[in-house]
Amino acid sequence: LFNYRLLFYEIIIFMILKNILNLKFLFKLEKLDKKTKCNKEIINVVVFNMVYFIITTIIYFVFEKVFVLSPSSIFVSILSIITIIYNYTRINKIRYKKKKPNKIALVITGSVITILLGYSYLSKDIWLVQPYINSISYLNDHNNKISYDEKTGIYTITKEKDDFKILQLTDIHLGGSALSYDKDLKALKTIYSLLERTKPDFVIVTGDLTFPVGYASFSLNNKTPVEQFAAFMRNTGIPWAFTYGNHDTESYATTDKSELNELYKSLSYKTSRTLLYPYIQPNITGRNNQFIELRNSDNTLNQALFLIDSNAYTDDGFNKYDYIHDDQVDWYKENIEKLNKEENKTISSLIFFHMPLQEYETAYNLYEKGSNEVKYYFGSNDEKMIDKICDSEYPSKLFNVAVQLKSTKGMFCGHDHYNNMSLEYKGIRLTYGMSIDYLAMPGIARDTKQRGATLITAHKDSTIDIEQIPYKQ
Repeated sequence: LFNYRLLFYEIIIFMILKNILNLKFLFKLEKLDKKTKCNKEIINVVVFNMVYFIITTIIYFVFEKVFVLSPSSIFVSILSIITIIYNYTRINKIRYKKKKPNKIALVITGSVITILLGYSYLSKDIWLVQPYINSISYLNDHNNKISYDEKTGIYTITKEKDDFKILQLTDIHLGGSALSYDKDLKALKTIYSLLERTKPDFVIVTGDLTFPVGYASFSLNNKTPVEQFAAFMRNTGIPWAFTYGNHDTESYATTDKSELNELYKSLSYKTSRTLLYPYIQPNITGRNNQFIELRNSDNTLNQALFLIDSNAYTDDGFNKYDYIHDDQVDWYKENIEKLNKEENKTISSLIFFHMPLQEYETAYNLYEKGSNEVKYYFGSNDEKMIDKICDSEYPSKLFNVAVQLKSTKGMFCGHDHYNNMSLEYKGIRLTYGMSIDYLAMPGIARDTKQRGATLITAHKDSTIDIEQIPYKQ
């Protein structure tokens, strides 16, 4: 802390000396016989810098605890801009008398500074919601046992009671900036309210936990929101896991896929006792493909929970959605067949991913036509995009393989924030989770019908119930 403050003083003093030397150099270079004028300008520069230094120092120490960004970097940036403007206006006027300043150079310099300062801000770690996170109460009153296999990367949850409640959250979209603070706080308070109401044993987030998209969130930082949500869930005491969404690792975000993987490992179960993130993962397409065993108290398998990455974008064009690849499906199939053999029966499984499969669109179209091939349970699809179902144009074989295996009872996704319909198609429940988003979609903060969570209750006999939990303000 001492060195940091000392650096602040040193930079200000450096700026003062630099301005004075620049003035002396310019007058000497131009061989101008304006000693009095030169001295006057130097005095003006010294006085201005000292006044600026005193004011910023007072602001720094009086308001130090309320700053979101580093105040020293802001003060130095402002002084740098003033110095450049001074150089292009006042100095040029002294040197060239009536010659106008170079406006093109001024615009270019100003634009470069604006871009650099803008990127610097959008990349900042901002912790405004942390006081709320620190204030929340512990909610977990369950005594389920959790173990981790170091060789396979598989977590096993052994439930203490007959019923086990899984709460699906989706599209939380934490922005992590000063300008998204209000919406980030609303998102976390909404989640806490849903957790209080449902008292789940486990939470699964189906993608887009963060939103490092500068035009809406005013942030490119996808690291701090992850750390904040992990701290939030740790304070609730409720175990959780997640699938990646298309926005979580945007190409222009400050933290890339490999760095985010290491971050999640550092926040995982050995550290937090809540996040079930595997320290080793299968060598297949995607990020964080994992399955979690849910076992009854007698150690029989109740559910195999598959968290599969629907990936983000392809290289075929701008924002073209990717899909669940064949090697991911093969991995899912191999694990189902292995568990079937170990349990000596067709096991029950659930699959969670972010972007809907094409079968979500097929089922919805059949529902719209009144077909008896689908069974309606609840919800509506009110997505405001051109396509009601925003799925990939590339087909995945996951659904057809799941139908053949006759293991998977339900699939759960997010991505389309206004869709929350649950339809059964070919024996599998295709359910959109209710979204949390206050930030990503224009105007969504004022909409309420779509906001909430999805509660999945796994019974002792491996049957499940699925229920919408709308958020009540």
